[in-house]
Amino acid sequence: MADTKILNIAVIAHVDAGKSTLVDAFLRQSGVFRANEEVVDCVMDSNELERERGITIYSKNCSIQYKDIKINIVDTPGHADFASEIERIIRTVDTVILLVDSSEGPMPQTRFVLSKALEMGLKPILFINKIDKKDARCSEVVDEVFELFDNLHATDEQLDFPILYGIAKQGIAKYELGDDSKDLQPLFETLLKHTPIYDENKNKLPLQMQISTLAYDDYIGRLGIGRVFQGTLKANQEVSYCKSDGSIVKTKISRIYVYKGLKRVPVEEIHSGDIAVISGISEISIGETISDVNNPQPLELIKIEEPTLSMNFCVNTSPFAGRSGKFLTSLQIKARLMKELEVNVGLRVEENPTTDSFKVSGRGELHLSILIEQMRREGYEFAVSRPQVILHEENGVLYEPMQRVVVNVLDKYSGRVIQAFNLRKGVMEDMETSDGYTKITYLLATRSLIGYRNEFTNETHGEGTIITTFAGYAPYLGELPRRTNGVLISSETGTTMAYALQFLEERGTLLVPPSQEVYEGQIVGIHKLSNDLTVNPIKSKNQSNVRSTATDMSASVRPCRIMTLEEALEFIEDDELVEITPAAIRLRKKYLTKLDRRLALRNDEQ
Repeated sequence: MADTKILNIAVIAHVDAGKSTLVDAFLRQSGVFRANEEVVDCVMDSNELERERGITIYSKNCSIQYKDIKINIVDTPGHADFASEIERIIRTVDTVILLVDSSEGPMPQTRFVLSKALEMGLKPILFINKIDKKDARCSEVVDEVFELFDNLHATDEQLDFPILYGIAKQGIAKYELGDDSKDLQPLFETLLKHTPIYDENKNKLPLQMQISTLAYDDYIGRLGIGRVFQGTLKANQEVSYCKSDGSIVKTKISRIYVYKGLKRVPVEEIHSGDIAVISGISEISIGETISDVNNPQPLELIKIEEPTLSMNFCVNTSPFAGRSGKFLTSLQIKARLMKELEVNVGLRVEENPTTDSFKVSGRGELHLSILIEQMRREGYEFAVSRPQVILHEENGVLYEPMQRVVVNVLDKYSGRVIQAFNLRKGVMEDMETSDGYTKITYLLATRSLIGYRNEFTNETHGEGTIITTFAGYAPYLGELPRRTNGVLISSETGTTMAYALQFLEERGTLLVPPSQEVYEGQIVGIHKLSNDLTVNPIKSKNQSNVRSTATDMSASVRPCRIMTLEEALEFIEDDELVEITPAAIRLRKKYLTKLDRRLALRNDEQ
């Protein structure tokens, strides 16, 4: 019989509300770190990309000890693109701490993650964070959260949620705004008072453990992470493995690990209520149940939301292929994508029949761009196509994914945003103004937003914010506006010259600086008009007795525009690709020569 009492909690919130910071404070105040140990901020965001972007991409587990209770903590992503992570984690916990910014109030992703928690019957605890902000409006935010609960059809019990106030960065929680608290004890005590400790009598029942997350170890293989809902499980124990296809097979568990602080430690036995990691089943997958060998009782499968966007990952065929990458072939790219499927259940990969390419589908642009950036840093070279939305047909009607968009802009820019959304056949749901800012909520087709973020940044001069969340499906809206600018395409392979580029500046915005190698078919600029233009960026001035080379080198060119990966993916059209290498991200035409582009256009027209 287990001596330790167990409580499982998740921290949920909108992006940048302070989830990972609050978990940091939990770990520090529970004595997980040594007194002389140097600890980075957002220690749970261990992935390099998570640190750079300041977001949580993958849910992670840790545990702390408070009094005689072991508290397993899950730090969840806040972005809707990682919905598949959020949904599964909610099922493994006893309660959630809902973090809401004292100034921003509930945001679109707040609604999304909270709806999942309420659907599971959990009773959240509200934590109003960042109460030290100058523009904090705590009482109004509490009212807004209550209204959100009500809109999401919360039960009376769920509506009676505890409220705490605090500053996660300083590790402070308060029952009331005026309290003189110096630590998180009020939050710890509220957790214990509000949430029943897991019933140890369930240890006597037949084993039920459901897998909610996958991990991979190069030495051990595939790992399943999940919660033991009832019974006990020992290392090397024979169990019934209840598969997603409905079949049940007998197998043996090899090793068992639990979380102690941030570390994964091996144990011989786990009990009901605990979250653990198991090895030994090579094909184990999300939602499957590990049950008693003689009395199998499979749990209801976890439904994973289907992907909404797809793009093709192609072998890099540019003249510069292989210059900086280690993994270039279709077999290497395929192996890496198959490995990603081991742990990334929101992803789908299909092999295209006619070319060295793969159709990769995910939950959104961020979901796919994270994978692309990871592969790039690992040494892979490939090219990707423009993202395409995934359509569904029901009873002869075509449906497409929709997004709920919330923008916050200066009043003087609101007209431009409304005009842009109306052109994209959007439906306004709400608009309110306050202190010189306008907050607008729209419902738009997902495909209408591909490429819009750059336009939004330009239209609002970088002074607006835009937040999107998946809002289900609606009947197909027909043709929508596309990119209005053409591109400048290099007609030659060579090194760009300042002399040539200074004249191309008159044609539009440059994407390459002087003295950079380019190839025929590479996109070197954005045309100010709507048509594509083939140009020569490597042309140098003819030398004469009057003008010297030194004089020509002094040609002045404005700094070029450097696109991020997300900007490049949003910018390209159907006949263009983004070339991904460890050393560079380039934009190019699918067909590099002018003749091939003409032939492709003629074939499309026939």
